[in-house]
Amino acid sequence: MAQETVHYSPSEKDFILSPHSKKAPRRMASLMELKEVFRSADAVCFDVDSTVIREEGIDELAKFCGVGDAVAEMTRRAMGGTVTFKAALTARLGLIRPSYEQVQKLISDNPPQLTPGIRELVSRLHQRGVQVFLVSGGFQSIVEHVALQLNIPTANVFANRLKFYFNGEYAGFDETQPTAESGGKGKVITHLKEQFHFKKVVMIGDGATDMEACPPGDCFIGFGGNVVRKQVKEKAKWYITHFDELLKELEER
Repeated sequence: MAQETVHYSPSEKDFILSPHSKKAPRRMASLMELKEVFRSADAVCFDVDSTVIREEGIDELAKFCGVGDAVAEMTRRAMGGTVTFKAALTARLGLIRPSYEQVQKLISDNPPQLTPGIRELVSRLHQRGVQVFLVSGGFQSIVEHVALQLNIPTANVFANRLKFYFNGEYAGFDETQPTAESGGKGKVITHLKEQFHFKKVVMIGDGATDMEACPPGDCFIGFGGNVVRKQVKEKAKWYITHFDELLKELEER
């Protein structure tokens, strides 16, 4: 069983992403218009680290592996948008070099903590027939654990995949996953629109990689309930600090 898990094989969710087409700049939507998009959305994509869960998964893994301080600083720079996400991810994993056993022990000993209100919000979206996706620069094994807690199908998870040798040692990460680089979350949204013909897709998250996913996303909601990213707070047209604010919006309709 363990050998099958650590032997990397392509995801069944592999897909070909069409490049973004160049479009004329959009008129800036008003806050009222963004709220209407959220209330009428047929799909909502959530970032995971510091949004759906209280922690940054890669920082927790780094602490678990004894290199917490150095990696946390790299995460701050990546989330602030001052370095490319892929460069930061490569550097951080190069420091951590987590084994398969360490990743599994982290999940069992220190499971991710859900952000207050997210369980209720996802449940309400499901009741309305809205598709919910987790689109994360974090790691598939951790994000799938979160998805199970929220009754989100693992097929609706898009995240990075660690690779391990047969003996469980770190062997890198799948650099072909769209979430492994800046702009990747936008590529996922483009894919979702093409595959499921969604008309309105909302992206909710705390970081620069979430904000840049709109467009092609139709609405970005900045989240500062766990950590405040200055760039996101200043630029997001709609910024919240608790998921109750979104639950209230859903009751307006």
